Amino acid sequence: MKLNELLQKVKDSLKVCLTELGYFDENIEIILETPKDKTNGDLSSNVAMRYARIARKAPFMIAEEIKNALNTKGLFVKEVVVAKPGFINFFLDKTFLLETITEINKLGSNFGNLEMGKDEHYNIEFVSVNPTGALHIGHARGAAAGDSLSRILQKAGYKVTKEYYVNDAGNQIHNLALSIDARYKQLFNQKVDLPEDGYRGPEIIETAKEIKAIHNDKFLNEDGYEFFREYGVESLLVLLRKDLKAFNVEFDVWFSEKSLYDNKLVKETIDYLIKNDYTYEEEGAIWLKTSDYEDEKDRVIIKSDKTFTYLTPDIAYHKNKLDRGYTKLIDILGGDHHGYINRLKAAIEMVGGKSDLLEVELLQMVKVLQNGIEVKMSKRSGKAIVLSDLVEEVGSDPIRYFFAARSLSTQMDLDLDLAIRQTNENPVYYVQYAHARINSIFEAAKTKGVDISNLPTEFKTIANPKAFELVNILANYPNIIEQSATQRAPHKLTNYIQQLASAFHSFYNAEQVITTDQLKTREHLSLLNAAKIILKDSLSLIGVSAPNKM
Repeated sequence: MKLNELLQKVKDSLKVCLTELGYFDENIEIILETPKDKTNGDLSSNVAMRYARIARKAPFMIAEEIKNALNTKGLFVKEVVVAKPGFINFFLDKTFLLETITEINKLGSNFGNLEMGKDEHYNIEFVSVNPTGALHIGHARGAAAGDSLSRILQKAGYKVTKEYYVNDAGNQIHNLALSIDARYKQLFNQKVDLPEDGYRGPEIIETAKEIKAIHNDKFLNEDGYEFFREYGVESLLVLLRKDLKAFNVEFDVWFSEKSLYDNKLVKETIDYLIKNDYTYEEEGAIWLKTSDYEDEKDRVIIKSDKTFTYLTPDIAYHKNKLDRGYTKLIDILGGDHHGYINRLKAAIEMVGGKSDLLEVELLQMVKVLQNGIEVKMSKRSGKAIVLSDLVEEVGSDPIRYFFAARSLSTQMDLDLDLAIRQTNENPVYYVQYAHARINSIFEAAKTKGVDISNLPTEFKTIANPKAFELVNILANYPNIIEQSATQRAPHKLTNYIQQLASAFHSFYNAEQVITTDQLKTREHLSLLNAAKIILKDSLSLIGVSAPNKM
């Protein structure tokens, strides 16, 4: 029996009991939780306190009634204990959990796969930074969040498309072309200033050097604006892709903003909004009636000078996503976009979708610390800290893990000294070492002649409480996947990984795995093989490797 099946059976038995006692109310949820303090059992329910108003009795008295009337046959319950002020605590016979070991070893990385997202196709857009320079630390957090969430949702059974919206139109790209033009001419010792809103990163200089190497002085004698614009975008996208790949992030779709104009999708969207009376004209500008859809005020989509606001192509883009058949759109945006959400949801309602089809996750700022002091600038460039520098200095794994370990809605500190520390204080080292340690145990078993093929599927010797604690956590993996996917919370998975690694280390310290007792040794190896599978799979869902040696 699986853990979630047992939980449901206990809930069903509580429901039957409450019905027989004449208390049951379908509007009151029966909740089971795992107590942090193991002296309070393996499962605990506050159902008696929730029914105190209906039963008109003290919760402790209701709990005693439930305990005496509850049918625990087939529930693997050894003991039911009532604790003040009315908790019902269940102590389980955990032998039922041992089936989990066999199931994990049989299914491998497919254990924990769910079917939550049947017939659903999610589009998750993240990063989407203008291709005008290198990715910095804030973009890195968005990249880690979007990629981890995508992997978790796929594990939960959803079809997921990871999308990068390339802002290759608009004023930023105009300034990019002018910046490259200036740097190109400077390479020929011409005294040319960068535009006031130009880009000053080292990537712009490198792009100019590439153009000079290919075309020499060609653009000193002819207008190179269009070439600089196109070459600059493509060159910087190559750099973005390279940095993201080193960060273990890859996209399924790179969608061009420029294509919205080239394919007349922006014009068609504007025409649709005007034709269907979603707009009005005032002081020469075209306004969208977003205040009719819970936005705090109406929004301009075409300014009086006939140029578009940022919202205009975004409406066309999200309409295009809906037209591609996605059942849910998830955008991961910076925390400064909070006021943007309602206007975009309103626009989606107007173009034929439902506002709840769009879900926006806002990520908060990251502070980088070294020697206990905030680091604001890259040592190499003197500018904002870029992702490639961080990956080079501490590696992708620690950064991905640290980002996944914190809720997007909270600000966080990225401690570089902790990230590179090879001690148990470093959480990513701690969990990766657990995986490597299990691998070393198997290597030691092989050298001692232990048969590690066809590991046991039935268990007679596993009795250590630490072993059962480990099995219990392994059995909970599908529930954690469901919670992480439903709540859009990769940090719940990292919490689980820490618990799993801790349970393994505790078991290893309490029990000698390789002994002269071949049966006991092989049964314990079967357990550790299951732990190794789940450690590797869970780490892969947050884009972190599981090394065999450390």
